[in-house]
Amino acid sequence: METSPPDTFRGLPLTREQDSEIRHFIHCRERCGLPWDTPELSAMLADMLDPPEVDAEDVAELSDCIHAERAVAVQDDEKDEDVPPPLGA
Repeated sequence: METSPPDTFRGLPLTREQDSEIRHFIHCRERCGLPWDTPELSAMLADMLDPPEVDAEDVAELSDCIHAERAVAVQDDEKDEDVPPPLGA
């Protein structure tokens, strides 16, 4: 696992992909005017730093889920770009 703690969120030993996921979460929350330092963020970080045990049989299924979640996130970003900013913004 390649990490660069000084360049990641709060200096945590995250991969580039994990750091990107955290920053995407924060960005989406800020764009919606919501607080980003939430229990959900803490849970995401906890899972990234101490992931649950995964059976070898579940690796392929987990990989498919990750790809599906990323595809949804990309679609959400594209939808956000198409929406005009609210009046007065």
